[in-house]
Amino acid sequence: MTERVKKQLELLKKREYRKLRSELPATTATEQKGELSDMEYFTFYFETVLGEETPRFYGDDIFGFYRSKSKLPRFVGVHVGGNVTVDYKTFLEVGLSGIREKIMQYAPNAKDDEAKEFYACGLRCLDAMEGIAVKYRDEAKKTGNQKLYDALCQVPFKGARDYYEALVGVKFLNYVLRVPAFHITFGRFDNYMRPYYRASLQKGVTEEEILELTQLFFISLNFDSDLYSAVQLGDNGMSMLVGGYDKQGNETFDELSEICLTASESLCLIDPKINIRVNKNTPLSLYERGAKLTKQGLGFPQYCNDDVVIEGLVALGYDLEDARDYSVAACWEFIPSGCGAETPNAGHMNFPLMVDRALKTGLVYSETFEDFMKRVKREIRLQGAGLRDSVNQGLVNPPRMCNVALSLFISPCIERGRGLYDGGAKYNNYGFHGAGIAIAADALEAIERAVYIDKIVTKEELIRALNANFEGYEPLRQKLIAYPKMGNNEESVDKKAIELIDCYAKDMSGKYCTSGGIFRAGTGSAQAYISAGKEVGATADGRKAFEPLPCSYAPSLTARLNGPLSAVQSFTKYDLKNIINGGPFTIEIHDTVFRNEEGEKKVAMLVKSFIDRGGHQMQINAINRDRLLDAQANPENYPNLIVRVWGWSGYFTELDKAYQDQIIKRTEFSV
Repeated sequence: MTERVKKQLELLKKREYRKLRSELPATTATEQKGELSDMEYFTFYFETVLGEETPRFYGDDIFGFYRSKSKLPRFVGVHVGGNVTVDYKTFLEVGLSGIREKIMQYAPNAKDDEAKEFYACGLRCLDAMEGIAVKYRDEAKKTGNQKLYDALCQVPFKGARDYYEALVGVKFLNYVLRVPAFHITFGRFDNYMRPYYRASLQKGVTEEEILELTQLFFISLNFDSDLYSAVQLGDNGMSMLVGGYDKQGNETFDELSEICLTASESLCLIDPKINIRVNKNTPLSLYERGAKLTKQGLGFPQYCNDDVVIEGLVALGYDLEDARDYSVAACWEFIPSGCGAETPNAGHMNFPLMVDRALKTGLVYSETFEDFMKRVKREIRLQGAGLRDSVNQGLVNPPRMCNVALSLFISPCIERGRGLYDGGAKYNNYGFHGAGIAIAADALEAIERAVYIDKIVTKEELIRALNANFEGYEPLRQKLIAYPKMGNNEESVDKKAIELIDCYAKDMSGKYCTSGGIFRAGTGSAQAYISAGKEVGATADGRKAFEPLPCSYAPSLTARLNGPLSAVQSFTKYDLKNIINGGPFTIEIHDTVFRNEEGEKKVAMLVKSFIDRGGHQMQINAINRDRLLDAQANPENYPNLIVRVWGWSGYFTELDKAYQDQIIKRTEFSV
């Protein structure tokens, strides 16, 4: 790590720069829409917010494009998009001038008034983008920041010529498009940056200089991470993928991919969140490399299995080239790169709640366990229909406003003269999460054994115990807890999980939505592991009422597990390409495992085993419960303690206590 990198990192961690932000004028945030159309209003907002920005640099900075205001205003009651990966590749090739030329090419043949308005507003958005770029260029010259000034004479107006200019271009585009859509990911960073990396090498730039630039770029992304947070601080959408197949099916992990991992490992920051795309041919050495990054306690890399994901996306109707070029949303949902307007987190299937509803309304009428399972599946299908209706009737999100600026970098919006959510994007699908699968399967196992096989409790008494939250029924609760749990490679309970997932996946597959796209089912939970837990009373696996669910695709928080390998075996029995909205197998490993190379290799082998067995996605937290408890009690001593929260990593002491508690309760494995 160079001295320049060390100084910038130290400046970032002090967080003093946050005090330099000013308040945004109240009129910017509260301006009434009046007679303006949606597109005109968005454009007015975009122009105004960028116009209020003041260029600033932190320390020996060579990137710029930071928020100068303490709060970024957001539209109230409307949805302006996010969770997309824009077309960085084309932007870096042609710059804003190329986008402008494309609009001018199609505008004369606009098919209707909506298209005419889209093109006119698009040009205004480009003017606003160029305006803030000019401000930064002038300020760079004024302050003697010659390197950045020289770059801004080229980008973002024209295409990038080398690695540094491309980094500045990416930083700029991500900066302007986060007005006001927060979750704009970095997509397949190494793939679209590779030509500029090679161009710099040909100019004589060394690998060490490329690494320093990458480190400084990564540091720059963290200065505004607190302003982009959605549910919790750190939930800001700055995900990035490296490696994986290209559009022709060739493996792409190379020296630049490694530089990204090295930069992240050396800095130990929450952004960008690194994802590694892997496949059946990925060598153990790459997993070992990933384990060294996990060792830092960052909660990443997250692994995505190309062999499962690509086949699953093609089965849902994605073109093969687009499926091979998949990216991930802010957390982990699989989305297309540069051509998708996906809404991958439109709602969640609460599996424990479905079991609870069937139990409360139909257990006493179920002569056999098979009869009861039919009732559970009916509840899943009913809930699935409700989720789809919520989308088709416009209830799932606030009304959509045309995000003109974002649409300019999603294809083929310009060709169609439409915003990305108004028929402009190639794909416009909706995805749903699947929360608490393990708890539901565990509860079903306990019901079958306790009621139908062992007959240690009557149906009526079990319902009374659950309604009482086990008050006065502790002996029964302990017996329920002792029954087999998903994560121990027990065939009976794992089979129940498979039935639940398969019912949900098949119910969603092939269903079309009013956007013209399709619905996708997934195994994630996102923040629903807290909110969905509050929807469910006590469950038959022994869980108390309203306690959190496990994070995404993971064992119950109260399960007594044999070890991580048995958990991998349980969670790879289902053919996961059939439920491909995303949702990682999530596992916590005690940080002492990483204290030697043998431990790191065992972790690598565990991940490889999950992928080789057909796992779709995996993330690992290297944690120490004692340290987390101490950090909760003495937060001032742990300002930079990082944990994986759900599909993103954040600073533990900045999380709400409910999320801290859930992370503390997760099982710590050793390998």
